[in-house]
Amino acid sequence: MPDPMQNAHPQSTREPDGAIHAESLTKQSAALTSVLAASGITLLKVITGLSTGSLGMLSEAAHSTIDLMASGLTLFSVRVSDLPPDDDHTYGHGRVESLSAFVETVLMLGSSIWIIFEAVRRVLRFHRGEALGLHASIWPVLVLLLSIAVDYTRSRHLARVAHMVHSQALQAEALHFGTDIWSSAAVLIGLAASFAGQRFHIRVLELADPAAALLVSCIILKVTYQLAHETVNALLDATTPEMRRELTEAIRGVNGVLFVEDLRMRRAGARYFADVAIGMQRNTTFQRSEQIVMAATEAVQGVMPGTDVVVRTVPVASSEESVFDRVRAVAQRANLGIHDVTVQQMDGGLGVELHLELPEHMPLREAHETVTHIEADMKREVPEIRSVITHIEAEESTIEPAVRLQNDRVLEDEVRRAAEAFPEIEDVHNIVAMRTGEHLQMSCHCSMPDDLPMGAVHRIISQMEANFLRERPEVDRLLIHPEPVTDNDR
Repeated sequence: MPDPMQNAHPQSTREPDGAIHAESLTKQSAALTSVLAASGITLLKVITGLSTGSLGMLSEAAHSTIDLMASGLTLFSVRVSDLPPDDDHTYGHGRVESLSAFVETVLMLGSSIWIIFEAVRRVLRFHRGEALGLHASIWPVLVLLLSIAVDYTRSRHLARVAHMVHSQALQAEALHFGTDIWSSAAVLIGLAASFAGQRFHIRVLELADPAAALLVSCIILKVTYQLAHETVNALLDATTPEMRRELTEAIRGVNGVLFVEDLRMRRAGARYFADVAIGMQRNTTFQRSEQIVMAATEAVQGVMPGTDVVVRTVPVASSEESVFDRVRAVAQRANLGIHDVTVQQMDGGLGVELHLELPEHMPLREAHETVTHIEADMKREVPEIRSVITHIEAEESTIEPAVRLQNDRVLEDEVRRAAEAFPEIEDVHNIVAMRTGEHLQMSCHCSMPDDLPMGAVHRIISQMEANFLRERPEVDRLLIHPEPVTDNDR
């Protein structure tokens, strides 16, 4: 079961300001070029369509007008989307690009409906024997050929920039201009057939112009549906199962992660955001948990580069925990330090003894109440525990001035004699005597075999400390630092 205590570790990765500025200029330059190109082509198509009376040409002009409006909207959106986050838009302004793309779909849908209506109206006029008012001219052909060349060039350029800067608005622009090529080609064929019908008096060929217009409207509707589907998904924070599965597997591969849950993703313009909860052993140190969180963040960014990741950790009681681990976990939950924990089998259960560290200025009443709560929590955590005996120690927080005693040969010799009682101690060095106020404290380093178990090491130095303090009661404390003999450079 997850521990009720949970920690949040936000990990945010932001690109350098210089890189963001360069991407912004690239997007704006591409959008501005698109606006200029769309303006020129649209003007030519409108003039040519009105002069020739071609519905296909007018439908192309309407399509280009929509593209011009969309290009202007794209230019506005890429400028706004690069604004940094503020108090009202904590995720930034990237969603403006998705909103811009959504507005484009509405405009495209409106133009398609108008083209279909006008095409059907002209077909009905044809069946009534009325003239369609189409005037043969070389200008529509030249304008359409120029339009195809311009659309091809800017479609490739926009697609390349959109892929480079991950811009949804520019991607929509590139898709629009790519379909313009096919729609212009359809209108070109329709015009050629209609002009041929007029020239050779084949009246049915005059329907090629409204037929081409209908084909253009179908192309626009198809692109509109694709763009609307992608835009709505972005606005509703939709994600694919494949992406979720890939991210989950990447995080699970991090050493120390027990499980992955509550994975959520969203996109705002070119940036992605991910929130996830990961389980880890509750006795993991804070420093180690930070390392695991960072590794999980990097795992997400390995799949989706540049993602802003927030990781929430869920401490979990592992089945591999010992009684000692579970007892320490209780103290850690209360943010208290313990040491010298011993456990004995007694009366069909377990007896626990420990040293608990409390602030040195805490009153006894408060300290006793704290210990009582801790002991009760330990019994709830480990039902096998029958008794808990706690030695309360003051956790010092005062720094006092100390004076080092020089050349106290008597005390140094006494320390060495205390070490001689233990054959495992091969050398004693760095003997220091310090006086702090009325207290006399000593420390030393003892070299022992490299392969000596820590249990034996602790037993030896504890016994040596006790023997020395018994012989020299004026010394308040002897602190012995054990080290492997191979590290002794003396």
